[in-house]
Amino acid sequence: MTDSRFNVAVIGAGVVGLAVALEITRRFPQLRLLVLEKEDGVARHQSGHNSGVIHSGVYYKPGSLKARLCVTGAAAMVEFCGQHGIPHKVCGKVIVATTPDELPRLEDLCRRGQTNGLAGLRLIGPEELREFEPHARGIKALYVPATGVTDYALVCEKYAELISAAGGSVLTSAALTGIKRSENEIVLETVRGAFSTRALINCAGLFSDRISRMAGDTPSAQIIPFRGEYYDLVPERASLVRALIYPVPDPRFPFLGVHFTRRVTGKVDAGPNAVLALAREGYRRSDVNLRDLASSVTYSGFWRMAGRLWRDGLAEWYRSLSKSAFVRALQRMLPEVRDDDFVPGGSGVRAQAVTPGGALVDDFQFVPSRNVLHVLNVPSPAATASLAIGRAVVDTAEKLFLN
Repeated sequence: MTDSRFNVAVIGAGVVGLAVALEITRRFPQLRLLVLEKEDGVARHQSGHNSGVIHSGVYYKPGSLKARLCVTGAAAMVEFCGQHGIPHKVCGKVIVATTPDELPRLEDLCRRGQTNGLAGLRLIGPEELREFEPHARGIKALYVPATGVTDYALVCEKYAELISAAGGSVLTSAALTGIKRSENEIVLETVRGAFSTRALINCAGLFSDRISRMAGDTPSAQIIPFRGEYYDLVPERASLVRALIYPVPDPRFPFLGVHFTRRVTGKVDAGPNAVLALAREGYRRSDVNLRDLASSVTYSGFWRMAGRLWRDGLAEWYRSLSKSAFVRALQRMLPEVRDDDFVPGGSGVRAQAVTPGGALVDDFQFVPSRNVLHVLNVPSPAATASLAIGRAVVDTAEKLFLN
């Protein structure tokens, strides 16, 4: 016997799960909706541990879900923040090339952004770069005017408020312990009782692959957690950065390299790096979860990935352990900064899907399984694109079971 019956349930109250649930309330107000979250509040992991950037869509492969949903999602996010009084600012950013070998990649980024529909992109020289960021140095830069910042924890709180106001239920402290599926019903067993639903959407982020297995499915990739660590510029040196200063990214990685971000609060942080986390919620180097660690190191895809990228991985670990190495990477773009300009900041953990062949899954991935839809890979720019992702996921769910 179940405690409650619903038409559709969403696992995970991060920015993606809540955006999906919000779209369901808007499009299908007659459905009884449940959002289950294991923590005692919303946005407690990836959604509340990022730098708050509203990405423009300049990085992503034309035609990909990331490109399409980021560009439309960024505009929707700015509009949403404005409508609901959430602090935000469209401040623009510069992507700075510091060596000649980075110039072809910078020019490719410009072409890619233009193909993705971004307006106002401009390649600029050193003098014009200093007009935007007086303390930055580089041989050429790409100016991206559409980039902004906000606070995604506040965005998530507003999503949850709107869901509840529309009649949806957001249940926290409700860790999932089991899933029983039949032809017309799914029973979700949690620490707060059992719930029956006709359809399920898995937006569990760092645990999306485990929820997929719990539902009796076999995901095509496994989540490997990567921790990103930040330093904060001390307040008296925050004036060195006006907005956002990024390096030219390495195309082999989905990570963007250590960069400077002036948050919506005015605080400036630097980072993140990307190191293997020893726990899926491992925000400190000392955080170790034996189940999570064993899951990573016994996975064939992990070792195939490590075999290709071990040199880069060691460099990231060195930068994690050495503040001076971290700062040297930042000095390429902002030569004036010194070690004592920085104090330890926060950290986040990225849920990176890795295939058995060791490839880092780049694009968003939605996988249907009868009356279940698994949202298996939605890393950055998922927060930026969340409203557009919500629409895309519900479009897919509507064809499968929301009709």
